Amino acid sequence: MKNVNKYERQYFMPPVCEYDWAKKDHIEKAPVWCSVDLRDGNQALIEPMSLDEKLEFFQMLVDIGFKEIEVGFPAASETEFIFMRTLIERDMIPDDVTVQVLTQAREHIIKKTFEAVKGAPHAVIHLYNSTSVAQREQVFKKSKEQIKQLAVDGAELLKKLADETEGDFSFEYSPESFHGTEVDYAVEVCNAVLDVWQPSAQNKAIINIPATVETAMPHVFATQIEYVSKNLKYRDNVVLSLHPHNDRGCGVSDAELAKMADHGVADEFEKWHGLECIECGSCSFACPAKRQLAQSIKTMKKQVLAAKRKK
Repeated sequence: MKNVNKYERQYFMPPVCEYDWAKKDHIEKAPVWCSVDLRDGNQALIEPMSLDEKLEFFQMLVDIGFKEIEVGFPAASETEFIFMRTLIERDMIPDDVTVQVLTQAREHIIKKTFEAVKGAPHAVIHLYNSTSVAQREQVFKKSKEQIKQLAVDGAELLKKLADETEGDFSFEYSPESFHGTEVDYAVEVCNAVLDVWQPSAQNKAIINIPATVETAMPHVFATQIEYVSKNLKYRDNVVLSLHPHNDRGCGVSDAELAKMADHGVADEFEKWHGLECIECGSCSFACPAKRQLAQSIKTMKKQVLAAKRKK
């Protein structure tokens, strides 16, 4: 390859690399699953889904058993906005299902988003802004402090509008383009947002770490996630979410290794009839991305049965 020297690494290792995750040989606790097909999947289509198609897809996800569903970006288009309103007005969201909507950290988009979710039985408002070196320097032309302030301003507006809007809301934040962001700076921005929201045991916040473009091998992402997990404030009241893409074909590996780097949370496994799974492995043969699901079921069955034996 010519001019190979012009290519540089586009990712950052954390300031401290402990590699405790590498001492594990399996995922210890089952993750909570959130479907992003209606938003991230839909935007990948040449022709995005129509309103009727989105309604049908949502119902399918509910029937499958998803309890958290990202339904869209209400401020992005009229279809997205009407879809959210239709779900609420037709009472299509089951009591045990939480919907999630995405919004940039921009005032008019946040306000439009809250118009869309008014009256939602429970919705996660997912706030994001880009934090990478390239975006800071080439797109926004802003300093680290200015980028962090964008996130803080957005977090404050979410909190204000949630108090003023009918419905039940919780919050999520993503440092978009995490893959090109200094890891300690990403944590700094996340913690500034958490300081605004003050998450509690009754109202946890979500911090989502996206590998929007895979620029490193899976073990690098796991090491980054380990640092994030150990340095987030309010850790007991924060759900750490992983959103790896598949540019290098390593999306599943990213998720598996990064999950081992986070302590995770197991919830309601038995209520969802997880003990009835016969562990045949067919789901992972049908779709390799379900490999982690199959492993999580095996792990959780062992934990539930062990707890029963102690009683």
